[in-house]
Amino acid sequence: MNIMIVGASRGIGRQLLDQALASGHTVTALVRDPQRLAVQHERLKVVKGDILDSDSVALAMAGQDAVCCTIGVKAPWIPVTVFSEGTRNLLQAMKKTGRKRLICVTGIGAGDSKGHGGFLYDCVFYPFVLRPIYADKDRQESLIRASDVDWTIVRPGFLTNGPLTKNYRVLTNMTGVTAGWISRADVAYFILKELASNQYLRQTPLLTS
Repeated sequence: MNIMIVGASRGIGRQLLDQALASGHTVTALVRDPQRLAVQHERLKVVKGDILDSDSVALAMAGQDAVCCTIGVKAPWIPVTVFSEGTRNLLQAMKKTGRKRLICVTGIGAGDSKGHGGFLYDCVFYPFVLRPIYADKDRQESLIRASDVDWTIVRPGFLTNGPLTKNYRVLTNMTGVTAGWISRADVAYFILKELASNQYLRQTPLLTS
C-alpha cells in the first residue's frame, strides 16, 4: 500500500512511518524540515512541504492509496487553525486526485469524547491549556465528517512513549468511559490495522488501555 503521512517526523507519525516500512508498505512523508527525519529507506519518499501549503500537499498526494494525518502543535496558547486549515487542503487534494481513504488522529476531548478525560484533564488542562487546540480539532473533525472520503477519526487517550504492546481497547460508545493511557506505538499499530480492515469506516474510535 502507498501511504502518505503528514506529521511523520515525530510522535505517532514517526511510529507509523517506522511500522509501515517494516510491514512492507511504501511511505510518502510530507515534512517541513526533511533534516528532522533521519530515516533512509528504498520505500520512503520525503517531500518537503507543509500541510498549510496546498501545492506541496497536492505534490505528495500523487499515487497514494491512503492518507494519514498525525499533526500536532507545541504552543497551545497561540491561535490554532492548522488542524482545520491543513485538513481542508488534504480534502481538496484528495478530491482532485480521486483519493478516498483518510485516517486522521485527533484526541480525547474532540467531538463527543469531550468530558471523558477524567477530572484533572476535563476541569483543568482542557479549559485552561487545551481549549484552543480542541476548538480547531472540532472544526477539523466537522470538515472530515462533511466530506465524501472514506474516513476514520482516531482519538487516542493519554499518549506515552511506551513500547508496542498490541494490548488496548477500541471504543465507539463513550457512555461511562474515562480515557486511560496508550503508547504512540500502539496507536500507529491500530492505524495500520485499520487501513487493512476498514473496520471503523466513518467512525471515531477511542483508543485506550
